[in-house]
Amino acid sequence: MRLVLALLLLLLPTLPSAQSEEIVLGLSRNEVAITATFDGSDVLIFGAVKRDAPAPDAGPLQVIITLAGPSTPVTVRRKERIAGIWANADAVEIDEAPSFYAVATSAPLNDALSNTEDLRHGISIPRVIRSVGAPETVTDSASFTEALIRIRAGEGLYQVLEGGVDVEEETLFRGQITLPAALTEGDYTARIFITRDGMVVDEYETQIAVFKAGLERFLFELSRNQPLIYGLMSLAIAIAAGWLASAAFRMFQR
Repeated sequence: MRLVLALLLLLLPTLPSAQSEEIVLGLSRNEVAITATFDGSDVLIFGAVKRDAPAPDAGPLQVIITLAGPSTPVTVRRKERIAGIWANADAVEIDEAPSFYAVATSAPLNDALSNTEDLRHGISIPRVIRSVGAPETVTDSASFTEALIRIRAGEGLYQVLEGGVDVEEETLFRGQITLPAALTEGDYTARIFITRDGMVVDEYETQIAVFKAGLERFLFELSRNQPLIYGLMSLAIAIAAGWLASAAFRMFQR
């Protein structure tokens, strides 16, 4: 019996302690409607850190916010000059890549997050893109993933916002992420992480719905459910637009 008690006393210091810091989150909006005049939107993510005890001394608290759109497969092609003409050469099928992804941090990402934690939670942009294999003829498959990141970053679809999260007294935080006009419909996943010394202390996840509304929704549903009517309506609009342009041109000639 004494031996059992001694072993328990030895194990007690290694048992994980109760979570002392937790995220309490708020959103400025939980849905985004895409209309005819939609030219982008801002999403404000704010919250606080709830504690059951005084803040630990293990390094300053950092906050990381990610927002990810629906993930789909993507084919990335490389163009080469063949006989004086630029043509598609090698291609790599990337298994899964988010249509939109933003990372906002309260400090440089490398300071706020260790590589091990990034690998475990999949936070940085390269970690959320899954590319399992490539054709045997492609020896530099990683360059295709880099090209996808570079292209989408140039379009504002992939964003790294270091210093984009404000933290006050290691308790209150807020960050803003700008959504571009070219958004894909679906559920967007927002994740919030608090870290100390590069280690994740707590995380929180919620959803933001992005959907077409008004005329865009009507046309989208019509094209999917009644393709014949949609095609005839498109043809009629094109004919009417051509006739109006021709009539206006004849009127100005007079």
